[in-house]
Amino acid sequence: MFTKVLIANRGEIAVRVIRACRNMGVPCVAVYSKEDADALHVKLADQRICIGEGSSRESYLNIDRIVQAAMNMGADAIHPGYGFLSENSEFVRRCEENGLTFIGPPADVIDRMGNKSAARKTMMEAGVPVVPGTKEPVYDSSEGRKQADAIGYPVMIKASSGGGGKGMRVAVDGEDFEHQFNLAQRESANAFGDDTMYIEKYIEEPRHVEIQIMADSFGNVVSLGDRDCSVQRNHQKLIEESPSPAVNAETRRKMEEYAVLAAKTAGYVGAGTIEFIVSPDGEFYFMEMNTRIQVEHGVTEMVTGKDLIIEQIRVAAGEPLSFRQEDIRPEGHAIECRINAEIPEKNFMPCPGKVTALHLPAGNGVRVDTALYTGYRIPSEYDSMIAKVIVHAPDREAAIRKMITALDEMVVLGVETNLDFQYQIMRNPVFRAGEANTGFIESIMKV
Repeated sequence: MFTKVLIANRGEIAVRVIRACRNMGVPCVAVYSKEDADALHVKLADQRICIGEGSSRESYLNIDRIVQAAMNMGADAIHPGYGFLSENSEFVRRCEENGLTFIGPPADVIDRMGNKSAARKTMMEAGVPVVPGTKEPVYDSSEGRKQADAIGYPVMIKASSGGGGKGMRVAVDGEDFEHQFNLAQRESANAFGDDTMYIEKYIEEPRHVEIQIMADSFGNVVSLGDRDCSVQRNHQKLIEESPSPAVNAETRRKMEEYAVLAAKTAGYVGAGTIEFIVSPDGEFYFMEMNTRIQVEHGVTEMVTGKDLIIEQIRVAAGEPLSFRQEDIRPEGHAIECRINAEIPEKNFMPCPGKVTALHLPAGNGVRVDTALYTGYRIPSEYDSMIAKVIVHAPDREAAIRKMITALDEMVVLGVETNLDFQYQIMRNPVFRAGEANTGFIESIMKV
């Protein structure tokens, strides 16, 4: 096992990893920007080191400073969390060059699966069903237009290095294509430093269902069930649940089989997610792979009883998986609501500021992952998500009722949040019927 782990992240995921390390008896180091000097992850870690100014580029995205910090603090492993450098193969290689273990997949696997167009090509060759689209990367709008014409409109233009909804645009026809392509490409270049794009058929009114997998370096790959992530805004997830109300047992079995095949084909090691898009007629297609732990990993932990962060660390240390496929028997239903410091009525405008009072819900089957505390000042430089409320109950209806109670109990004063918005979704008849697709938020915002 590692002697010391440096967490190259911030916020609730850094707190989550710190707690996992401490539960394992492994010392941990927090890195932080000057803006985050009073953050909870800095207070909880065994050691801490400042790596720059508030800007992400000067701190949490600065490979040189993070690697040097790990070496200076005597760490022998780095956990990237999600976002920031978690899917950056250059970062993985720099870790390896300096004798540091990256807690995640190898660099070549990130190149193959973290890059969306490369992943599509790999899955096509493995026989995994993919959304009809380009097999090779696209770099300019004129070539993209030819490909889109052949695929048939509407099409989705996506950044190969994308994530978090960035670098994605829908083109409804040929006249619209060039404008949307250029917008998506510029956004991709700004967000990821990569203007490589790919194009696929746009599936209308789809469901977004993903399979959580865990793999070790001995060739063992296990599926830990599915999550439905269809409730999202601008491709940013708001609510996740397991199991998905959109798929039946047979479809779920097939998706899990393809997810395991995808991971084995890629030579995957660690925690990862195979994301599928499900059409209204029940057909499903590989969309992309997230080569990291997901924001919504807690949903799977609630239904399986497995600690995915601890398993991630164990696998990265060279240990075999602690469970087999037959050991995974998901029970009950779990739902997660992402709580953001934002104003839904003002187009979800971020609302940073000081938390003047805080009360978190609790009780049997209620979990809150957060880095908030009373007096904490939410910075404007980073993502607006401030907490994840997760509940578990014997069935979906009971889980919805429990989430309504939890959201009703939660209090965050000093900043605006989307708590009321999430509360209303839980009471929405379309959501309660399990019929919310990826266009659900847009549809209720128009009402």
